[in-house]
Formats: sequence, C-alpha cells, structure tokens
Amino acid sequence: MKVNESAENYLESILMIKNDKGYVRSVDVANKLSFTKASVSVAMKSFRESGFIIVDRDGNIELTDEGLKIAESVYERHRVIATALMAIGVSDDIAYKDACMVEHDISEETLLRLKEYLSNKNIEIVKQGAKK
Repeated sequence: MKVNESAENYLESILMIKNDKGYVRSVDVANKLSFTKASVSVAMKSFRESGFIIVDRDGNIELTDEGLKIAESVYERHRVIATALMAIGVSDDIAYKDACMVEHDISEETLLRLKEYLSNKNIEIVKQGAKK
C-alpha cells in the first residue's frame, strides 16, 4: 500500500524510536518529529483506523505487520541513500538530511542499483539512519 510522505515519516519514526528505546509513546513521536502532541494524536488515530498501529491502554504504540512493512521499507531506503551519499564524500549530516528527502520518491530500480553499487564496492550500508 502506498502512503503519503508524512505517513511514511511517522511510521519510520515509530520504528526508529522502538529500535532506540524499546517502546514508543505519542510524546516520543512528537519530540522526534518536533510536532505538537495534538497533531501526533490526530495522526495516531488515523493510523489506528488504517490498521498501521495498535495503541495499548497504557499508550504504548506498536506497528502492525502492515505498518512495520512500510516503516522498514522507508528506513531501508533512508539508510541506502545516506550510505551512497557518504560514499561519494557527502558529510554524514548532509547525507542523512538529503536521504530524508529522497527516500520518499526514489524508484525501486534506482534503489536496487544503489544497493548493487555499494555491494560491488564492498561498502556496508549504515545500520541506523540519523535521528529525524
């Protein structure tokens, strides 16, 4: 399922927070994305209704299988693009910022070719993307 850029950013951020902290709450998402708690609350309601997340009674957010699939896809694109940019000499900070912009629009063919290029050059894809 194709979702918009904002939704991809939210889902990727939930995944990144979960990886870092082991749990995710709405306030964590708000802090990571520099959004208001109210904006995040509206988005979380939409994601629950769309089946991308589950929120337990304590407010802990978990990605569903569908939400996780989208988040992991965006996160992989982010890491591959950032790695490729750093490999050609772009500074880490700029590479991560640029990867955040490109990750939503890159074609599957280009992503595959970047992965092949990095593999052929024995360049390991960064394990974690930058903090958004």
